[in-house]
Amino acid sequence: MKKTLFYFQKIKNFFHLINALLANCWYGFPSKKITMVGVTGTDGKTTTTELIAHILKKNKKNVSYISTVSARIADKEYDTGFHVTTPNPWLIQKLIKEAVEKKQNYFILETTSHALDQNRVWGVDYYIGVLTNVTHEHLDYHLNYKNYVKAKEKLLKMAKIGVLNVFDKSYSLLSQKSKDKSQNYNSKVKIIDHFSSLTAFNKLNYLAAYRVCRILGLSDKQIFEGMKSFKLPKGRLDIVYDKEFKIIIDFAHTPNAFLKLLPEIRRKYLKDNGRLIHIFGAAGLRDDKKRSVMGEVAGKYGDVLILTEEDYRTENFYKICEQIEYGLLKQKFVKKSYNLINQNDKKIYTIIKNRQEAINFAIKIARKNDVLVLTGKGHEKSLCRGTKEHPWDEYKAVEIGLKKRKN
Repeated sequence: MKKTLFYFQKIKNFFHLINALLANCWYGFPSKKITMVGVTGTDGKTTTTELIAHILKKNKKNVSYISTVSARIADKEYDTGFHVTTPNPWLIQKLIKEAVEKKQNYFILETTSHALDQNRVWGVDYYIGVLTNVTHEHLDYHLNYKNYVKAKEKLLKMAKIGVLNVFDKSYSLLSQKSKDKSQNYNSKVKIIDHFSSLTAFNKLNYLAAYRVCRILGLSDKQIFEGMKSFKLPKGRLDIVYDKEFKIIIDFAHTPNAFLKLLPEIRRKYLKDNGRLIHIFGAAGLRDDKKRSVMGEVAGKYGDVLILTEEDYRTENFYKICEQIEYGLLKQKFVKKSYNLINQNDKKIYTIIKNRQEAINFAIKIARKNDVLVLTGKGHEKSLCRGTKEHPWDEYKAVEIGLKKRKN
């Protein structure tokens, strides 16, 4: 079975390569006419992509970009589709050519390991390649961590200059060739002195953006001035309600993202006897090995956990929850029927399949000083149930939950 899947993937990759070649030829290899910056990594790539673009734009540079959240070519915004970060080769080349035609000087392209491995970005002439980190994710596709790192490293090999995170464990697995032509994040840059409210994980994203902008010729003053007006992308540590309790929406959907996000929320926002109420799930037909680890991390930092849907696709929703529960049990969490949960409960979890109902319930039981964290969906506009995409808006779901609490 594995051998069949291996050969199927090889054929699929060859198909993408042919399409990338044709797309480049059709649009005239447009990336050779613009300064391309690629950003890859498990976590932080969207923030880093949009931060680089923002700094350049604030310094009157003509810049376009494609991120998980959106594609902006000059002053026009495009929807990049459902659950997609790096688009197909034809759309990539089309948008780069459009940027060239609109006299853009820079193009920042968020680049996934899948896009790199599948040859979807073949022919893109990267000037700088950034690797933010490589943590537990997509091992259903890459099979092991080493393969995952090597897929990410392709960006560094394609680029003329690499920007590396020496603080990440992936650094030791990168080839010397990639390291020799790369510049590292500089921990001596006093980013935190300029932006004291930064979370620890965003400090690294800011360091990456700083290094890129320095390579592109901007001064420290220009960079820091640009950073001051930057707002995190939609669905990244987004406080959407802040009255008697807080509600935060974040796209976090990996063990590492949980590990970075949840303790920061406890440190910055929880006070007195407030509880961290976490609503989350895990995607179906994706890396199932991460699920128990996500449960363990969520259990370490959360007080009340509500397991719910997150694009379960054709997998059994309750089987996904069982895998998350293995990690919760390690943290001594107790399962409790949601109709028996009260406002004083801690170290308990429940399962509510429908995400809207889960959010409604979390808001219903919230008390003064609690912090509700909704992870996994962020900016996305659909929920995949079975084989169909259903319209979804995490922000509207919160509004609905708040209205129901008042009634």
